[in-house]
Amino acid sequence: MADRIELRGLRVRGHHGVFDHERRDGQDFLIDITLWLDLRPASVSDDLADTVDYGALAQQAHDIVAGTPRNLIETVGAEIADEIMTDRRISACEVTVHKPSAPIPLAFDDVAVVTRRSPKTGPARPR
Repeated sequence: MADRIELRGLRVRGHHGVFDHERRDGQDFLIDITLWLDLRPASVSDDLADTVDYGALAQQAHDIVAGTPRNLIETVGAEIADEIMTDRRISACEVTVHKPSAPIPLAFDDVAVVTRRSPKTGPARPR
């Protein structure tokens, strides 16, 4: 499937991390999402109902990142990806959670975790 929708650089304040100051103070996370799906129905109908509403997609990711604090961004990425894959129109997704303010005592530009899901891989945790 070559068709895709991409959402890049969604900035969300969250309280994820293993250190007390990360959970207390929070930090900004950047989220990138790529969805693979058949866009032909939407291109023919010109109807939002025939595709994924990327505003709703952004809100869905925002709510997870801004929600329950997690120790690991691996968990955050998996929760976003697993939620995305509940839409049966999506054949695969890739979610990147960037943590540019990670507590690393060296100069760095970014640290990120990339989570991929498809119907073959299934969710990280059974529902």
